[in-house]
Amino acid sequence: MTVHLDTMSLLVAGLGVSGAAVVDTLDSLPSGRRPHQVVTFDERAPGATYSDVEAIDFTDVSVVVASPGLPPHHPVFVAARDQNIPVWSEIELAWHLRVPQAGSQTPAPWLGVTGTNGKTTTVEMLTAILSQAFSRVATVGNVGQPIIELVQDPSIDVFVLELSSFQLHHTYSMELHASALLNIASDHLDWHGGFEQYAHDKGKIFHRTHVACFYDPRDRVATSLLEQADVSEGARAVGVRMVTPGPSELGVIDDVLCDRAFAGVTSGIARYRQADEVGNYNDLAHLAGPDGRIAPHTISNALFAAGLARSVGVSPRDIQAGLRVFRPGRHRVQRVVDGKRGEGAPVVFYDDSKATNAHAAQASLRGLPLERTIWIVGGLTKGASLDELIAEFAPKVKAVVVIGEDRVGIVEAFRRHAPRIPLADIDHSDTGTVMQRAVESAWNMSEPGDAILLAPACASMDQFRSYADRGEAFEREAHRVVKAVGETNKGE
Repeated sequence: MTVHLDTMSLLVAGLGVSGAAVVDTLDSLPSGRRPHQVVTFDERAPGATYSDVEAIDFTDVSVVVASPGLPPHHPVFVAARDQNIPVWSEIELAWHLRVPQAGSQTPAPWLGVTGTNGKTTTVEMLTAILSQAFSRVATVGNVGQPIIELVQDPSIDVFVLELSSFQLHHTYSMELHASALLNIASDHLDWHGGFEQYAHDKGKIFHRTHVACFYDPRDRVATSLLEQADVSEGARAVGVRMVTPGPSELGVIDDVLCDRAFAGVTSGIARYRQADEVGNYNDLAHLAGPDGRIAPHTISNALFAAGLARSVGVSPRDIQAGLRVFRPGRHRVQRVVDGKRGEGAPVVFYDDSKATNAHAAQASLRGLPLERTIWIVGGLTKGASLDELIAEFAPKVKAVVVIGEDRVGIVEAFRRHAPRIPLADIDHSDTGTVMQRAVESAWNMSEPGDAILLAPACASMDQFRSYADRGEAFEREAHRVVKAVGETNKGE
């Protein structure tokens, strides 16, 4: 579909990071490509054209560009739909603004990743791998820069997109070179209105994919979404397994990451025998968890990243090199500081603030000796239940500290499933000191050899600007407590 922006009037709804980037990019377009008019809506941002939905004149609006922070039921989108005005994501707009690569007639390929958990790690792994083979790799979407800022750059070789369900909800035309749906678990149900719509939006990543759709065949929801997807002719379904892979799959044999999807033979008996080694556990050894083991989700992320890289022709050697140089970002089961508490082994603080839902918190909890773990949990549940997570882990952990606006329901779940567990319920009324009180409570319950883990299983926006802000607060307080103990010991 060809879109002529110069004849259109756009309303940019929400002036956060992506919304502001959209406005700046549209303003910088050359004459002849620039929209006829750009107006903005934001209830709080100074300088917005409109701050009240009822004041908006929709008669001259061709398209509303949605901020991912505004839910579909927001009045600005309801009003647009009532007047049959399309609502686009930043991703959708960027797709229409692509330019050909330098020396080519076609734009750079887009590789897309979504899932409830593991998106950022997989995207960053993929970027590390692609950087071994390409000069310019753009990491965009829900991580890195907004894609709208880079989509006009003809020097970029490949785009790697982390795509949230919020972004996919209003995306319709995008045709990915290859797509990956890592997993599906309940999340953001308040934004989407239920799990069915959340899953539907995640599944949109497969639509119109050209080369390969990567999925976990054990995940029945992901498999169903792929089966329903309207992919481009010739696109392949590529399974990613943690066991021996079959034809057109990636998987693991002993400690080797194997590719049987892009190994060079696509038909005949050789297809059932040939595989390429795209990595091994030694390439991932630096990513081992606190227990010294490489977590299954880390191996799975590496397989997805390797498969996506293979779809654009990256060699097994470059994949292994990329995995070896990859380092995860902060706030992902990050060892923060060790604190001495009397004689014996130190108390170790771990920051997994990135665990913003139950599925992610489950992964970090499984990597620690639970009987020695003090778990800091809580925040905004986003409409999801933590009951299954708490039922599985509460009876096994040493103690728990509950924070956040939705802490009452979380505390009740702990009382149901582990009524005898030591529990500190941190009042959320004083946001400024919540992490200080949480860390001090955890420290006071600890003994030599224990671990204090921040794995909230919740969003952070009730008391922090972001999961990163929450993690940084935890790190500051952990260092403060350890320093105070050290100074006390010096005084003695």
